[in-house]
Amino acid sequence: MRKTIVFAVALCCCFASYAQLDNGNLDVDELTGKVLDGARVVSTGVPLLLIAPDSRSGGMGDVGAASRPDANSIHWNAAKLAFMDKKAGITFTYSPWLKEIVDDIKLMYLSGYYKLNERSALGASLTYFSLGAINFFSEFGESIGTYKPNEFAVDMAYTMKLSDNLSLSLTGRYIRSDLTQGQNVGTTATHAANAGAADVGLYYQNEIKSEMPSEYAFGVQISNLGSKVSYSDHMESNFLPANLRVGGRYSVDFDQFNNISLMLDFNKLLVPTPPVYDDEGNIFAGMDPNVGILEGAIQSFYDAPNGFKEELQEITISAGLEYWYNKLLGVRAGYFYEAQNKGGRQYLTLGLGLRYNVMGFDLSYLVATSALNNNPLKNTLRVSLCFDL
Repeated sequence: MRKTIVFAVALCCCFASYAQLDNGNLDVDELTGKVLDGARVVSTGVPLLLIAPDSRSGGMGDVGAASRPDANSIHWNAAKLAFMDKKAGITFTYSPWLKEIVDDIKLMYLSGYYKLNERSALGASLTYFSLGAINFFSEFGESIGTYKPNEFAVDMAYTMKLSDNLSLSLTGRYIRSDLTQGQNVGTTATHAANAGAADVGLYYQNEIKSEMPSEYAFGVQISNLGSKVSYSDHMESNFLPANLRVGGRYSVDFDQFNNISLMLDFNKLLVPTPPVYDDEGNIFAGMDPNVGILEGAIQSFYDAPNGFKEELQEITISAGLEYWYNKLLGVRAGYFYEAQNKGGRQYLTLGLGLRYNVMGFDLSYLVATSALNNNPLKNTLRVSLCFDL
């Protein structure tokens, strides 16, 4: 399949929101002057950082702020690593991405941890995304070669228990996005985008002693708070997808063989909302998005052109369920919801987990439920292998 760099960038943007939405200046009632519920997608650079990289959380509606700790926790809330039972672990996930559109795009994720002692742990991960082979063309339509654009992110995390039930984490991240492979876009020279970012996480879990032992947990993580990215010295820089994730979990052991966990996450991008412009290009409603990183994160809570109602629409919701039989066989299900005018990602997820001795296998499958035709996320499959070391 012949593809151009324009198609490559479009595919990358599909991660954060794939609906045909418009942030234009037609969101105002001409009679009343009221801002309407127009489509104002909050777009960012390197949306790869928002993708659920592992099949366990991918099978539970993309929850992870307070799910049971595992080797993938560095992405969701690295503070959970301090509560791992094993000394060390590693996991690898492979996913054919957007396979309903093309067949050579793939996402790979490698993550692991090591317990330094009973109260602290280190974690590391590598996320790699390949857009496959893409034919590049000049502005005159002449072929200039076939390239393989890619993106990757490398994480390092440290977490420690502040008490027997509470832990804190700090994660550093290096990001490289090479979509243009150094080719010119028109007359503009391009280069790979490089950025640094940090995450801060907090996690709390406690037991409830009763006839059926149970546990509850809460987690919060601010992720991808870092420098802006640009693919050219002459192009506007984009925010990284800074994100606030808050979630909870309730787990109960019905007996020595049966355990079930219920989870709920809320996510909010800490990135300015696009304003509404008038015919002269001035801001009619909303706020100027060209601000600094910290100012943009704070502003993201009150800058929506349609007020508090629109701010609520920018919160995505993930709900998940996980059942284990004898700690050997796991069955998972979940649902992810995003408002239609903020991207419209709405899907059901299913998952399966197997554990034997030091080895594990996880599988997840995504079923699109939104009204969009030919949803590119449908039938997304993730496969993971994990090992206790």
